[in-house]
Amino acid sequence: MPTHGFGLDPVSATAELADGVVAATLSVAGVTGLHAGSYGEVGTHLPGRRVDGVRLLAEVTEVHVTVAMGSVLPQVARRVSQAVQPLVGHPVHVFVEDVTPV
Repeated sequence: MPTHGFGLDPVSATAELADGVVAATLSVAGVTGLHAGSYGEVGTHLPGRRVDGVRLLAEVTEVHVTVAMGSVLPQVARRVSQAVQPLVGHPVHVFVEDVTPV
């Protein structure tokens, strides 16, 4: 069974990766949360739960966030991409879905 480099089964590796992406994203100044998209379409489905705002694909990872009002959006998006990219090993596309009050 492939381990995806984590020493875990594929489902556990995906869960660990998704949780790592969430933690890295939330550690970025200005990020107030993850966002599931306008219709709740953005997420990673795992057994018994869903990780909203993170879409893990073979060639790219998407991260959809809410950002604090007054933040410089391109800077926050770049920092999220820089925080997540080492975890996933491929390009990260960041989408600012909403701005929240501070």
